[in-house]
Amino acid sequence: MFTLAEVASLSDIQPTYRILKPWWDVFMDYLAVVMLMVAIFAGTMQLTKDQVVCLPVLQSTVNSKVQPGTSGKADFPTVETTTGQGEEVSMRTVAFESAPTVTPDIFLSRTTSSQYQTTESDQEPKKEQKDSSGRKTNLDFQQYVFINQMCYHLALPWYSKYFPYLVLIHTIILIVSSNFWFKYPKTCSKIEHFVSILGKCFESPWTTKALSETACEDSEENKQRLTGAQSLPKYVSTSSDEGSPSASTPMITKSGFKFSADKPMIEIPSVTILDKKDGEQAKALFEKVRKFRAHVEDSDLIYKLYVGQTVIKTVKFIFILCYTANFVNTISFEHICNPKVEHLIGYTQFECTHNMAYMLKKLLISYISLICVYGFICLYTLFWLVRIPLKEYSFEKVREESSFSDIPDVKNDFAFLLHMVDQYDQLYSKRFGVFLSEVSENKLRGISLNHEWTYEKLRQHVSRNAQDKQELHLFMLSGVPDAVFDLTDLDVLKLELIPEAKITAKISQMTNLQELHLYHCPAKVEQTAFSFLRDHLRCLHVKFTDVAEIPAWVYLLKTLRELYLIGNLNSENNKMIGLESLRELRHLKILHVKSNLTKIPPNITDVAPHLTKLVIHNDGTKLVVLNSLKKMTNVAELELQNCELERIPHAIFSLSNLQELDLKSNSIRTIEEIISFQHLKRLTCLKLWHNKIVSIPSSITHIKNLESLYLSNNKLETLPAAVFSLQKLRYLDVSFNSIAVIPVEIGLLQNLQHFHITGNKVDILPKQLFKCVKLRTLSLGQNCITSIPDKISQLLQLTYLELKGNCLDRLPVTLGQCQLLRKSGLIVEDHLFDALPSEVKEVLNQDTSIPFANGI
Repeated sequence: MFTLAEVASLSDIQPTYRILKPWWDVFMDYLAVVMLMVAIFAGTMQLTKDQVVCLPVLQSTVNSKVQPGTSGKADFPTVETTTGQGEEVSMRTVAFESAPTVTPDIFLSRTTSSQYQTTESDQEPKKEQKDSSGRKTNLDFQQYVFINQMCYHLALPWYSKYFPYLVLIHTIILIVSSNFWFKYPKTCSKIEHFVSILGKCFESPWTTKALSETACEDSEENKQRLTGAQSLPKYVSTSSDEGSPSASTPMITKSGFKFSADKPMIEIPSVTILDKKDGEQAKALFEKVRKFRAHVEDSDLIYKLYVGQTVIKTVKFIFILCYTANFVNTISFEHICNPKVEHLIGYTQFECTHNMAYMLKKLLISYISLICVYGFICLYTLFWLVRIPLKEYSFEKVREESSFSDIPDVKNDFAFLLHMVDQYDQLYSKRFGVFLSEVSENKLRGISLNHEWTYEKLRQHVSRNAQDKQELHLFMLSGVPDAVFDLTDLDVLKLELIPEAKITAKISQMTNLQELHLYHCPAKVEQTAFSFLRDHLRCLHVKFTDVAEIPAWVYLLKTLRELYLIGNLNSENNKMIGLESLRELRHLKILHVKSNLTKIPPNITDVAPHLTKLVIHNDGTKLVVLNSLKKMTNVAELELQNCELERIPHAIFSLSNLQELDLKSNSIRTIEEIISFQHLKRLTCLKLWHNKIVSIPSSITHIKNLESLYLSNNKLETLPAAVFSLQKLRYLDVSFNSIAVIPVEIGLLQNLQHFHITGNKVDILPKQLFKCVKLRTLSLGQNCITSIPDKISQLLQLTYLELKGNCLDRLPVTLGQCQLLRKSGLIVEDHLFDALPSEVKEVLNQDTSIPFANGI
C-alpha cells in the first residue's frame, strides 16, 4: 500500500501545474480517479467474495437404462456442505431409488446389493415416504470443494477473473499519459521554469503599475478626445520636408511621456509606489523572460509530447472499447464445466453459478460509460490541437488594450504554453505580456534610473575639460536620466554605451549645449528635441561598430560645424555611410573620419565646398583612391594618418588653399614629389613624421612659406643645407632619427623658436646654434653630447631645455643668464643640477613651488 507521504507528494503536482491543465485534462483526471475507484472496488470484492458453486449434471437417459424397473420416484434430502471459504452452502443432492450406473465399481457393488436388499425388505416403508424429496449424488464435501476450485479456473472466462486488474492497469496508463509531459526531464525543466516565471510576473508590483499607467493613459487619451484634444500640436513628425526627419529616421514616434515646447508636459500619475527592491526584481524578471524565450522558442518538444500523449490516450480508448465490448457478454451467472475427472467423482459435467457475475457486469457497464466519456474528451482535445495553430501565439488583443504595442508574437513551445495558460485564465498571458515589451522594460528602467540619478548626483559628475567647458560623461546606463536636461549650464554631453538613449524635448532647456558625443549610442530624439539640436549643436562625435548605429538625424543638423565619425567604414559599406546626405550640412567645416577606408568616398565631394579640414585616420588599411581630393579646393588642413601611403599623393598638389598637411604613420620612403609643393603658396606646416624617409631633397627650398616641419621618427642620417634656407621656419622637429651632426647652417634660421633633435647621435653642438636667439624650446636629450657651450646664455627667450640622456659632466654656469628658463623647464639629471652653484640654482628656482626644490 502507499504511504501517506507518497500520496501527498503526488498531490503536489496539482497546485504547481494547475495553470497548465485545461478543463478537459482536469475532467479526464477526475474520470481516471473514478475508473481507479471502480477497479479498486471490483478487485476488493473479487478478493473477498469471488467464487463459483457447481452441481453435477445427471444424465437421465443413462439412469433409465440402469434401473428400468424403478418407479422413477426420487427423494431430495437436503445436505449441508461447507465451501473452501468456510461458508455453509445448502445444496440438494439427488439420489435415485435405483443405483447410478456411473459410480465406481467398489461403490457400485456395495450400493447395489444394499439397495436391492433394502428395496425388497422395506418396499412398503419406502412407499410410505412419498413426501420425501432429493436424490443422492454420493459426493462428499471435499469433492464439492475440489470441483468448485477446478471449475473456477476451467469454466469461468478469463475476463471475469481479471477484469478489475485490467481496469487498474488501463487507468494507470491513462494517468501516466496525462501527466507524462510534467515528468519528462526535457520538458519538465522548461515547464517548471515557465510556471515559476509566470507566477512571479503575475504577482509583480511592476505588472500592476504598468497596466495601471496604461489605464491612466487610455483614460487621459479618452478625456482629451472628448475635450477636443485633437487640436493639440503633434510633437512627433514623420514628414520628409526639408530639415525634418524622414519616415525612416529613428525618432520617438510613440512614448509614454510626451513633451512639447508650447504645452506643459503631461505627467501620468503614479498609481502604485515601486520601491527599489521591486524595481530590481522586475529587472531580473525581464532578463529571465528574455532568456527563457530564447531557450524555449527554438523548439517544439513540449507541443509534440502533448500531441503524442493525447494520441496515445485516444488509441488506448479505442483499444479498450473494442475488446471490452467484445468480452462484455462473457460475464454470465451460469457456466457449464467439464473438469474431466470422472475417475475421481464419477460425473462428467457440472453446472456452475458465478455469484459476482451480476456485480461485475454492472461495474463493466459503468466502466464502459466512463471510458466512452474519456474517449470523447480525447477526440475533442485532438480537434482543439488541430483547429488552432498552437505553435503561434499573438498578443494582438493585449496590444490593442494597452500602450505596449511592441509585444512580440511568439512561437513553438513558448506559444503552446501560453495557449494552455489561456485555458486556465487569460489574465495570466496579459500580465505576462508586460514582460515581453521593450516599452515596458524601458519605462521600468527609466523609473529606476531617475530614482538613482538625481540632479544632485549628476551635478557631482560634471567636470571641466581642457577647453574649460563644463562636461558630463554618462557611461553604461540604461538610459538618459531626466535630470540631465536640468543642467542648463552644461557645454558638453557625452553618452557612451547607452543603447536606449532618448533625447526628449526637455533638452531645449540646455541653451549652452553645443557639443554632443554619442559613443556606441544610437540615440533617438523627439521632434522638438531635434529642432533644438538642429539650431544649437555645433560639434558632434559619433563612435560606432556598425554603420546602422549612426542616427539618421545626424545628417539633418544644418548648423553642425564639426563631425567626427569613428567606426567601421570599409569599401563594401561606404555607400551606407549616408555621406551623400552631408550636402545638407551646409555649415560643416571639419570632418573627421577614423576608420578603415580603402578610398575616399566619391560622395564626400558633395561636402567639399564646405570643408576647411579633412582628417582620415585609418587602422592600417591602405588608402588607394585619392582622386576625390582634387575637388576639395577649400580644404586648409588635411590629415591622412596610418593609410599605408608609400609616396605623397599627387591629388594633394591641387589643393591650392592647403595650409597644413599631416601624413603621419605611413610608409613613405622618398619625398621627391615635394617639389610640387611650390604651387601650394599657403602651405605653412608639413608633417611627415613616423615614416621611413631616408633623405630630404634639396627641392624643399621651394616651399618658401613653410613655418613648421615635422620629420621625427624617420631614418634620416643628415640634415641638408636646403632645410636651413627656409627663412620662415619656426618649428623644426627631427627627433628620433640617426643624425650625427647639426650643420652650422642652422644659424641661418633666425626665426626658429622650437628645435627638437632628441634621440639622435649628436655629440657636438655648433656655436651657430646659439645664434638662433628666438629659440624657446630646445630638445637635445638622448644624444651623445659631452658639453654645453657657455654661449647658451645668448638664448634669452629659452623656456624649455632638455638635456637628459647625454654624456654631460657638468652644466654651464651661464644657464643662470637665460632669464626665462626655470627649474620646471630644465630636464636634466638631478646630480648635474645639484652641481650648479647655489646662486644659479636660486635663479632657476625663482617663482617655483617648494616640491621642485630638489629637481625633476
